[in-house]
Amino acid sequence: MAKLGLRARLFLSHLIVMIVGLSTLLTIGKFYSPWLFVLHLEKLQERGLDVRYLRRQLVEGFDSAWSRGAFWSVIVGGTTAGGLSYLVSKRIVEPLIQMERITRRFASGNLEERVPRNEIPELNRLAESFNRMAADLKGVEQRRRDLVGDLTHELRTPLTVLEGYLEGLADGTIESSSDIYQRLAKETTRLNRLVNDLQELSKAEAGYLPIHAKPLNLRPLMAALVRRFSDQLLEGGTVLRLDCSTNLPIAIADPERVEQILINLIGNALRYTPDGTVTLRAWHQSDIIWVAVVDTGQGISAEDLPHVFERFWRSDRSRDRSSGGTGIGLAISRRLVELQKGTITAESELGKGSTFRFSLPIARKI
Repeated sequence: MAKLGLRARLFLSHLIVMIVGLSTLLTIGKFYSPWLFVLHLEKLQERGLDVRYLRRQLVEGFDSAWSRGAFWSVIVGGTTAGGLSYLVSKRIVEPLIQMERITRRFASGNLEERVPRNEIPELNRLAESFNRMAADLKGVEQRRRDLVGDLTHELRTPLTVLEGYLEGLADGTIESSSDIYQRLAKETTRLNRLVNDLQELSKAEAGYLPIHAKPLNLRPLMAALVRRFSDQLLEGGTVLRLDCSTNLPIAIADPERVEQILINLIGNALRYTPDGTVTLRAWHQSDIIWVAVVDTGQGISAEDLPHVFERFWRSDRSRDRSSGGTGIGLAISRRLVELQKGTITAESELGKGSTFRFSLPIARKI
């Protein structure tokens, strides 16, 4: 029994149920039906019909007729029930066998395989669950491939620069100087920043980054960041402003993580707004607080906007990578916002600027 397949088990179980039902019917009919027939004859005698001389022949005739009828009933009913049991078992098992074949092909690397719909509700729900899982796994595999490709691409540039300078210094084609060493240090700094950002992103996506949420007054934090970045701006260049009410409600958030998010957003806004204004704004709506970084910079095209929170993405592909960042900051920011039960969005128009905003929950009053 343990070695039988599902189809054989279903068919055998149907046969067992059928045999038990027919056996019960035959057993009860064999012993109970003649007794009922005798009772019926006795009632006829009470009404004046004399069947004493024919009683034995009538009982034997009834028993013979019942036996022949039962025999053909078993043959016809058993054959019909057996055929229907086979068809039902086949109908149930075939989609499962098909799903098994598709699962094997999917496991072998054919991630486009999907299970078709089935008219049996339970099997259809199973197929839908499998298809959702397959789509998720395909997305995970695609992201893994993209990450490996992007990481290889990002590492190749600084490593190529380092290799070229070191080979030149080794064979004497490049003379050592403070400028050369500064360039080497700059490339190693880029590598170190990339590795740190990747580690941060990996922890954030896995949910391993600790979030210490507590009541937080956002205005002082935002004002301190505006002062810090304003001190680094050149005169006549970009203007950094703060637009935040003094009675802004208290948020529930991690101060360090909120600061990290704002540094990423403000840094990106200043990088792509060489001449204009960058406004750090905050307001409350219902039971959440919105924080936005609004710039009047170069903006993002409509086809690029859905990809701004993807790792290693840049709106300006031709921009030098040392000034364009690692391309991971927005991906980290999105995950940090999500870990604090908020959402982050981006709006932009090419040539007119961009708006990045995220939400934080408001602290409940006790």
